[in-house]
Amino acid sequence: MTSSSPPRGPVVGIDLGGTDIKAALVAPDGSVVHNIRRATHRERGPQAVVGAVADTAAALVAENDERTGQRLLAVGVVVPGLVDESAGVAAYSANLGWRDLPLRDLLGERLGLPVVLGHDVRAGAVAESRLGAGRGHDDFVFVALGTGIAAAHVQAGRVLRGSHDAAGELGHLVVRRTGPRCGCGSRGCLEGLASASGIARRYHRAVRLQDRNAAVTSTEQVCRLAVAGDPVARRVWNTAVSALADGLAAYTVLCDPGLIVLGGGVARAGAALTGPLRSALAARLTFKRPPEVAIAQLGTQAGCRGAALLASDRAGAGVTASAARAEAAR
Repeated sequence: MTSSSPPRGPVVGIDLGGTDIKAALVAPDGSVVHNIRRATHRERGPQAVVGAVADTAAALVAENDERTGQRLLAVGVVVPGLVDESAGVAAYSANLGWRDLPLRDLLGERLGLPVVLGHDVRAGAVAESRLGAGRGHDDFVFVALGTGIAAAHVQAGRVLRGSHDAAGELGHLVVRRTGPRCGCGSRGCLEGLASASGIARRYHRAVRLQDRNAAVTSTEQVCRLAVAGDPVARRVWNTAVSALADGLAAYTVLCDPGLIVLGGGVARAGAALTGPLRSALAARLTFKRPPEVAIAQLGTQAGCRGAALLASDRAGAGVTASAARAEAAR
């Protein structure tokens, strides 16, 4: 009788962000064997980004051959924006300049391995649900605050996708009608005010008005300056927290999550973010109990760990389905 148990083997998980590619070789027991972090190089154009992802995957395939000697099952790649997972197509990404890119097939042809394509934030939510801050919670929303902003709502271990696979685009919720122009074409989106790129850009623009030679400052530096009392940094940071509270309050009124898990680069601010955000949410949600707010336990690795889970799950499902068909044919 043919076994229907899923296969056990190493997988590669790749999280393609607007700034960095984060990737991991993951062993059959779920432990991370090796990590890679490289620049996305989106300024060089969409095809250069595809090449960077392929090179990163190839490096981890070689790493697997050297370290484990086991057959690599699959490569999971998760990307931002709109994703048609069943077709393996990156449908749209404002940050990467992609439209209808058949990324799964392009990478599969180059690597000679099964490739699974998914959405970065949904994958991060799955990873936090199984391995991180969402464990034990049947209903929570994972919010990634990186180059862009997006969310994924998890209920009973499943991520809500929406009728067109486009649920969770929280970053494009308009929170300030007179706010900055967003890459999506709208004005005043949450992403332009509270993402890592939005915070750094707004601070740099403000200080350049005072000093034309001012250096570019990261979000982490803006946060540190705000905590230290720098008036410009404090104004930019407080605006970001206020905008984020507006977006999350609106989401809470509509969807009533029990927990909000914050991930991405901005979440590295820790208490400097969660403290004022909890107070701002409580002030806005006057008629109901606000959700808990926690920092993601997997940090910036949530996406690539989720991509690895996606690859492992799909590889197992594929072998199980094949076994079932073989058994039915007997």
